[in-house]
Amino acid sequence: MIDISDRVPKSLADRIVSAEVAAEYFKDGMTIGASGFTPSGYPKAVPLAIAERMKKSPFKVNIWTGASTGPELDGTLAEANGIKQRLPYQTNTPLRNQINSGVVDYIDMHLSEVAQQSREGFLGKIDVALVEAVAITAEGIIPSTSVGNTPSYVQSADVVIVEVNTSQPMELVGMHDIYIPLDPPNRLPIPITKAGDRIGTHFIPCPLEKIKYIVPCDITDKTRALAPLDDASRKMGAFTVELLKKELAAGRMPKGLLPLQSGVGNVANAVIAGFVNSDFTDLEVYTEVIQDGMFDLADAGKLKFASGTAFSPSPEGLQRFYKDIDKYKKIMMLRPQEISNNPEVVRRLGVIAMNTAIEVDIYGNVNSTHVTGTKMMNGIGGSGDFARNAYLTIFYTTSEAKGGKISSIVPFCAHIDHGAHDVDVVITEQGVADLRGKCPRERALEIINNCAHPDYRPILLDYYNRALAATKGAQTPHLLDEALSFHQRFLATGSMQK
Repeated sequence: MIDISDRVPKSLADRIVSAEVAAEYFKDGMTIGASGFTPSGYPKAVPLAIAERMKKSPFKVNIWTGASTGPELDGTLAEANGIKQRLPYQTNTPLRNQINSGVVDYIDMHLSEVAQQSREGFLGKIDVALVEAVAITAEGIIPSTSVGNTPSYVQSADVVIVEVNTSQPMELVGMHDIYIPLDPPNRLPIPITKAGDRIGTHFIPCPLEKIKYIVPCDITDKTRALAPLDDASRKMGAFTVELLKKELAAGRMPKGLLPLQSGVGNVANAVIAGFVNSDFTDLEVYTEVIQDGMFDLADAGKLKFASGTAFSPSPEGLQRFYKDIDKYKKIMMLRPQEISNNPEVVRRLGVIAMNTAIEVDIYGNVNSTHVTGTKMMNGIGGSGDFARNAYLTIFYTTSEAKGGKISSIVPFCAHIDHGAHDVDVVITEQGVADLRGKCPRERALEIINNCAHPDYRPILLDYYNRALAATKGAQTPHLLDEALSFHQRFLATGSMQK
């Protein structure tokens, strides 16, 4: 067994067991509150052992996390047909397939709301908090590369099982700021006025008697590789920089801008990378995930501070982070997601929210979750937390997808996650649509002319003009049957152009 004696108090030595022993505790119908936010800081050894049990003697559990996790949790349990209910976000292909075939009950939620709803019992009861840690001290649990909802799950669960992962460096100690707000009617203002404010502890409070098992583990985070920057991503990054330069010139931004928030994935990382070669300096970040682009900003001397709830770099970025962790530790911090995504704090700081969309319609409604309106992709994640409360809300998408067979700008989104009221700017590789101060008819022309791909612009303009005429200049002109058929056309022919 892996030696973790230097990471665990001697008084808990008798609770150190193998993953197989810990896995025996789990029973059919249990709800597991697991650590993890993206494929970072999630339990690995125990879920693998649980999946092996499920293969021999089938049973199912409910999995609540911070966001998505790695293959050892979502993937193996889904492949063992062992998940009954899953919330609040996921990115795993086998799990996604089970969600879309009705095998798994999936609850897609705003990430900032999960902790409170779990504490209040709205979602049911947590039987076990299963968490990855760097170490355990007499005061509590030291998280690893993510915080997510772990503090709340530890507080609410009947018992806690901790994986102490030796692949996670002890230098992570001190990078966390754990603050659990009181629930209404006793809640107080969250005292954050800038991204680097520290308001909590570096550990998750946990009575040691609540810890049932401690499992040694050395399995690494399986973070996802990022695609190389392509022309479309570079253009969107450049458009963003130019937009913010105009905001600065108009006196609506300070010299170092307002705190940046960026979603997860290739486009989001590329947009942040666009700031590296810009004139902006002293940048602050108040976001969910800290990706490779944040390290680029730090190395370029342009990052003042970055606050998130998870480190989610590429595999190469993770090694880069570990190598220079002492440097990054001075200007980076991880918080619980109900703080990193908190609407109160987002509004106070004046965050610039930058998130991605599957599709955007001509009036500025955004679909972030459902392909053709019915099939779940990943989930809304934290984009709603930031979009509604940000100082400036930007959504990104390429203008077309599937090799040009699909327009990402459509007459009417097949599913709406973010209403037009919450969307200030839309950016594609074609250009920028600034929707602020525009009525729906003006927004439609702004989006079609600036963001739609030239191959689809005539189709969209024709739709808009005929809708305008048919509705006699209505506030939001639509031909609803035809708007629906825009999506049905792709389902039937494989191309929206035919």
